[in-house]
Amino acid sequence: MNLTNQNTQKTLTPNPNSIQQQQPCSVPPLSDVDSVTKQLKGHGFSDKEIGIILNLTPSSSSSNVPFSLDSPIHEPFLKRGIEGDDDDDDDTDSFYMDPLPHESYASSSSSKRLKLYNFFDPKGKKPLIDDNNNNTIVISDSDDEDDQRKEITENQISLDLDINDYIITNETETNDSDGADDEIQTNVSIRRNRYRKYNKDAAKRYASQIHTVSVNEDDHHVGHEIDDDVEHEVDVDDASPTPFSEAIKAIQERIAKSKKKGVVKESFIWVPKRNGEDLVRERFRVPSLQEMSLKILANHADGMVSLDGVSDELKQRLSALVCDSRKMNCRFLELLLSGFPTHIRLKDCSWLTEEEFTKCFGMLDTSILEVLQLDQCGRVITEYTLLSTLAKSPSCLSRLISLSLTGACRLTDKGLQLMVSSATTIRSINLSQCSLLTYASLNILADSLGSILKELYLDDCILIDAALILSALKQLKQLEVLSLAGVPTVCDKFIKSYIIACGQNIKELVLKDCLNLTDASMKVIATHCPGLQALDLMNLYKLTDLTIGYLTNSCRALRTLNLCRNPFSDEAIAAFLELTGKSLEELSLNNIKKVGQQTTLSLANNAKKLHTLDLSWCRNLTDNEFGLIVDSCLSLRSLKLFGCSQVTDVFLNGHSNLEIQIIGLKLCPLLQHIKEPNPNQGALRYSSASE
Repeated sequence: MNLTNQNTQKTLTPNPNSIQQQQPCSVPPLSDVDSVTKQLKGHGFSDKEIGIILNLTPSSSSSNVPFSLDSPIHEPFLKRGIEGDDDDDDDTDSFYMDPLPHESYASSSSSKRLKLYNFFDPKGKKPLIDDNNNNTIVISDSDDEDDQRKEITENQISLDLDINDYIITNETETNDSDGADDEIQTNVSIRRNRYRKYNKDAAKRYASQIHTVSVNEDDHHVGHEIDDDVEHEVDVDDASPTPFSEAIKAIQERIAKSKKKGVVKESFIWVPKRNGEDLVRERFRVPSLQEMSLKILANHADGMVSLDGVSDELKQRLSALVCDSRKMNCRFLELLLSGFPTHIRLKDCSWLTEEEFTKCFGMLDTSILEVLQLDQCGRVITEYTLLSTLAKSPSCLSRLISLSLTGACRLTDKGLQLMVSSATTIRSINLSQCSLLTYASLNILADSLGSILKELYLDDCILIDAALILSALKQLKQLEVLSLAGVPTVCDKFIKSYIIACGQNIKELVLKDCLNLTDASMKVIATHCPGLQALDLMNLYKLTDLTIGYLTNSCRALRTLNLCRNPFSDEAIAAFLELTGKSLEELSLNNIKKVGQQTTLSLANNAKKLHTLDLSWCRNLTDNEFGLIVDSCLSLRSLKLFGCSQVTDVFLNGHSNLEIQIIGLKLCPLLQHIKEPNPNQGALRYSSASE
């Protein structure tokens, strides 16, 4: 087909070989004529145009003389085809076709162009199918007639044109027409390939939300976008099956056997271990004398006059209880800071003013401090207050190992420079929600602490650009914990570059709410982080079952995993638990809609070390599943069931685990179950301070 875009008169020349085969046609049956005439009149076609449409016998069809399109009689109906720019009203970019013979409506073995017009469209004469960008004529890629023709409803007319019957030429066409034709065909082919690739990627992306992704990851190549203009493909080895694919296959065979027996879902019956008579026996743990004493002291904190002789561990626990009860004040803070403490943990400093902060910490002996936690410190941490309290002189915090300043909304890069110059031995630093920090802060940390820093938390630091901090992060060679939750610029390219360079030491990675991450990042993490023990993937909606496969095949040392609000399938999670569940201690499946019986069976059979489990909003689970999990996982001590309104007293009063605490049901206290640092834990999570 030769198409030209020159602004000259265009003619439609019949193919001689095709014209000899055309036969005169008869007028359609009267009933069809009346029906079509009413539809065409209702959309503005004149009687003359309707006559042209229904009397489809071209006067020059038996000759080799080109059809002239200068006659206005053909223009109203025949002006169709390739439309120009919508903003351009010039008609020179359209071409004309002579009336089609009636045989063109009949089936043909040759390749066809098919156009469907909706005559109830208020604009009229508008094609229903436009699959080739601006071309309103659809060229089929297949010789199969079933693939070319669409189902024609009673309100549509099919216009078929054999692509070999007519050749669009130009009166001023030169000998370079073949070159132009090749160029046009090349452009069409490029657009078609891009369109196919887009549809293929979109289908894979959306299919995971409706159906389970194929169980064998080795049969797929998943494409992902990395940044705006860099495309990366996750290459999967097709040579041999993986442990994950084998586990998935076994699960599917188990489901198939159940269905063959007439069971839609694999059923099992959990038998409650307790009955109404056993309820006399108290289920809940009796608090120790120490716990009751600390609660009483926290409730009467205003009456305390001294904490001399109290260990740092008990001070930390008492401080947490006082903060929870909102009774922390300047007087009680002075009691905590007295007696040369080495560990100071304040989980809520929002009540402090700059004057109170300066007064309390100005008299503190900072030379012996090892742990300093001032969370939610808000407006009190500024350059001025630091110079008068914690950063009076260089190296005044010479023994400080762990520093937490979360929520310091007035801490700047210069203020951080003052802290780092005073504490040159910091191994763990938490700067989450410090909204004024920029990439310059990472350069400060890399220059001062590059060889010793092991833990870094940058959650929700909105001004930090991941691309700009990459070089500084690579200088932190000893880093074991990296938390980038909520940093919007974290992407696949950043993860790949950093993990390949420094992933061998990473033990904990928090990527919660990094919405741009895909399966490509998870493959890099699983491959290059052999010692990974904790991973937080909360709310990464672009992930698929391939991520579970990568973690299953490579991360066998995982102890803590958060998969909250992700579109993973029941079978994939079950396969993961079959192979790695024996090492898991904490697992969150919060709001994973597809969690069901397969996951339940895998948890019951493998998660023997699991002590914390979150199944909130897993509405497919019933008393049957919850009972089997709790009675089988003997180490389970905490079960979160927020949003699980399907839970009944059959499970609550029938399970046999007397040590478990079920959180999230009605009248359940919440504050005491918020996860806090263990007071018995050292300054670092995975290493000792002496290393």
